Amino acid sequence: MSVFAPRYLAGRLLVAMPGIEDCRFHRAVIFLCAHDARHAMGLIVNRPADDLTVPRLLEQLGIDPGSAGDAAVLVGGPVQPERGFVLHSDVSGVSPSSETIPGGLTLTATREILEGLAGRQPRPDHALLAIGYSGWDGGQLEKEIRNNVWLICEPDEALVFGDDHDSKWVRALAKLGISPERLSAHLGQA
Repeated sequence: MSVFAPRYLAGRLLVAMPGIEDCRFHRAVIFLCAHDARHAMGLIVNRPADDLTVPRLLEQLGIDPGSAGDAAVLVGGPVQPERGFVLHSDVSGVSPSSETIPGGLTLTATREILEGLAGRQPRPDHALLAIGYSGWDGGQLEKEIRNNVWLICEPDEALVFGDDHDSKWVRALAKLGISPERLSAHLGQA
């Protein structure tokens, strides 16, 4: 990490190294929604849930899917898999309980944003719905970064909101100028 890099990484992407020991994060690309001295929280943006789409989930929640499209629901991580989160571009009228993320995105976990996904107003231009999240205690993520478990990447619209989930890990590495074939599966420090 550069001397000039921000101390906290909210609004950036974590890209899993090949040797990550936890199989739940194999080839994961995680958008960090929050990061401070006490904790870090993010959503995996390249792991679709098996056979679960946004319209199907909205129907299960008793919300008419309207014009929700056919986007996949993502598995945001192993923590609280019964809880849903919507990461979205800014819209007027979002809930006061929404969290603004550096870089202009918002994290919301309310029924109103789900109705927005179904086509009711306000509707975000870009959104993803994830169940569960990835979380770290204070200092844990920093230790993992020092141990070369994660690379840090600047996000872009396609990496966060694109639906080509299978290629996001390779594209995030390419954005860093790294070819996956050149990465070692052995973690460690120089």
